[in-house]
Amino acid sequence: MEAGLDQPDERLVLLAKDGNLDAFNSLIDRHQGAVYSLCARILGSREAAEDATQEALLSAYRSISRFAGGNFRSWLLRIAANESKDELRRRRRRPATSLDAMFDSDGPPMEIPDHAATADELLERAEVGASLERALLEIPFEQRQAIVLVDLYDFQYDEVATLSGTSIGTIKSRIHRGRERLRGILTGRVELPGAAGRQSSRGV
Repeated sequence: MEAGLDQPDERLVLLAKDGNLDAFNSLIDRHQGAVYSLCARILGSREAAEDATQEALLSAYRSISRFAGGNFRSWLLRIAANESKDELRRRRRRPATSLDAMFDSDGPPMEIPDHAATADELLERAEVGASLERALLEIPFEQRQAIVLVDLYDFQYDEVATLSGTSIGTIKSRIHRGRERLRGILTGRVELPGAAGRQSSRGV
């Protein structure tokens, strides 16, 4: 059976690990929108997100043979989160990019992750979505990265801790402080749907 978009990720990954470029390209076609969306939310700039996305996809191509199994999408998004952090470091050495760049651009709107129901519910509200996107850019990078991964992409605290090279307690603190900052920025009227339940289920 040939590589194609009708095959599950697991099959395409096996083919890609054997050197099948078409299989890898099919995986990228399927998931590059989510990769870009993650990078854009973390970085707040379309140009930076495009660069981080390109680097993430190249990194995934170079390391696909070492993929140990599990959810390919999550693995790819972890790479994207790391590349976003690296891209931010690179850009701090260059002239700053306006935080409004991604909203003023004529480019396509960011993709909403299709597997994070609480984020979908929030971002589907037109009067809230744009405000939340802007508010995310006003909180510190570490808090923004943790909130985006946990609240919008449904990562577990331990996954984000491993990705960030820190403890679960630190991640919980970043998320708590970040949510409080967001509530303050959004005048205290916007709650992250499901946040209390998510904290309880994760033992916060």
